Amino acid sequence: MDGEVVGPQSGPMESFENLVRAEFAPKNTYLNTASTGLLPARTVVAMRDAMASVAAGQPSDMFADVEACRSAFARLAGVPASRVAAGASVATYSGLVAASLPTGAEVLTAEADFSSLVNPFHVRGDLKVRSVPLELVAESVGPDTALVAVSSVQSADGRIADLAALREAARAHGARTLVDASQSAGWLPLDADGFDYVVAVAYKWVLCPRGVAFLVVPEDLGAVPPLFAGWAAGERPWDSCYGPVEELAHSARRFDESPALLSYAGARHSLGLVEELGVDAVHAHDTALADRFREGLASLGHEPVPAPGSAIVSVPGLGHRQGELSRAGVEVSDRAGNLRAAFHLYNTAADVDRLLDVLCG
Repeated sequence: MDGEVVGPQSGPMESFENLVRAEFAPKNTYLNTASTGLLPARTVVAMRDAMASVAAGQPSDMFADVEACRSAFARLAGVPASRVAAGASVATYSGLVAASLPTGAEVLTAEADFSSLVNPFHVRGDLKVRSVPLELVAESVGPDTALVAVSSVQSADGRIADLAALREAARAHGARTLVDASQSAGWLPLDADGFDYVVAVAYKWVLCPRGVAFLVVPEDLGAVPPLFAGWAAGERPWDSCYGPVEELAHSARRFDESPALLSYAGARHSLGLVEELGVDAVHAHDTALADRFREGLASLGHEPVPAPGSAIVSVPGLGHRQGELSRAGVEVSDRAGNLRAAFHLYNTAADVDRLLDVLCG
């Protein structure tokens, strides 16, 4: 972690840097958070302790960890915890939203958006799914649109959706909204209160283990059917273990999947770290590094996909160098021929410069 940490100024910057250094010690130049975030040290310790408790026949109360995670994500999203369901994947929750739509309903999506978000609408077979370029989503909402489903930040290239325009267009036409915040939650401030549904996996920018995902639903729980409701979705889970669940939870918990408890035992501490650092501070840090990389690319004669303000930078024509970069100890992704670099709180200016040096070589 040698090198300058770009973040808040003076005291806050020092505190930010010290906290990050205490939690992360990557052995390479890791610029691939858009694929998988690094686990903080506190999370690794918590998971080891949880596993040890199970091995000893004295399992810790990891259901309390699930509730702590629900509350933490609710705070990050700016909604009450009663609106947050805890599960494991975007596709499951996107599928529930798809199941809520009547036959023939129009779903508007962005072209080439992430499959886990959009595919459940296609496999229904009886919905009208219309895809348009990301920049045209808001203006393409019409009177026949039942749902607009879009990622807040595009996985492939880091472009940021104009969610404010999308929200207003949807309201004007009476359409519901589904936002996938998997590539933004943790570094881009999230106001989920203005949307019907928000879904996110947590193993990227909020640094959780795989097996943790969240769904935000409206106060009235929307029209989503609890198709996957098991005992954990009961109002009184331990009284709902046998036969049909007589009373589903009165909150979004009715959409919970039976939780991957060991993952949630760690996730509680990852989410706590993000809250401790503050999303605004993380945003400033991440985007400063991304801008530094864009400036360096310009000096090398490369032009990234336009994505101002994004922590993800995608460079056309350089994806084939991913293997070479990995061998040099620099981890990035190859997405459709583009080199994708993702800058997060544990990265430094030295990491950016190292990536530029290898690209220049």
